[in-house]
Amino acid sequence: MLEYMFDDEGRPTPELLRELLDYDPATGQIRWRERGVHLYAEHNQNAEQVCKSWNTRFAGKVAFNIVRDDGYLVGTLFAKKYRAHRIIYALHYGEWPLFIDHINGDKSDNRIGNLRSVTLEQNSRNCKRSALNTSGVCGVSWCKMQNSWRAYIRVNGKRKYLGRFVRIDDAIAARKAADRKYGYHKNHGRD
Repeated sequence: MLEYMFDDEGRPTPELLRELLDYDPATGQIRWRERGVHLYAEHNQNAEQVCKSWNTRFAGKVAFNIVRDDGYLVGTLFAKKYRAHRIIYALHYGEWPLFIDHINGDKSDNRIGNLRSVTLEQNSRNCKRSALNTSGVCGVSWCKMQNSWRAYIRVNGKRKYLGRFVRIDDAIAARKAADRKYGYHKNHGRD
């Protein structure tokens, strides 16, 4: 019976996720639901005992709350690790996303209002500013050889130069205009 509860890529279906997990969209937190014996019956003669034991230990407790080194919350389901935000998206929208963007940049903020399904390129257009950046604005840097500020932006994976400027404010204005033109998120370049 369980084999029909997984998609072609081996992920649990949103219906199965809804049977196993409760999600609070206001807090972004996931909790384990009480499980039914049917989830254990197929492969275990002591299904009722195993089910009762699992429910005693886990039902109602926070799930997917392990913080990885990169800041994402993860957990394990059917012996596979999943990122919490991907589980949440599938729970809420009924489909697995390709890529998820945390709009405010906080990888542990899994409120549904902070998650959006994006392409890889869209995801790269809502990044924090690099620690190596010295101008304070993404895509603006000082060119020592030309003694000027230069502005650039990435479009379709390629760097597009926007020009050289005597004043940093002009370089920033050129970059901000390009951000709008090429659909960069308003949070792109945050600290």
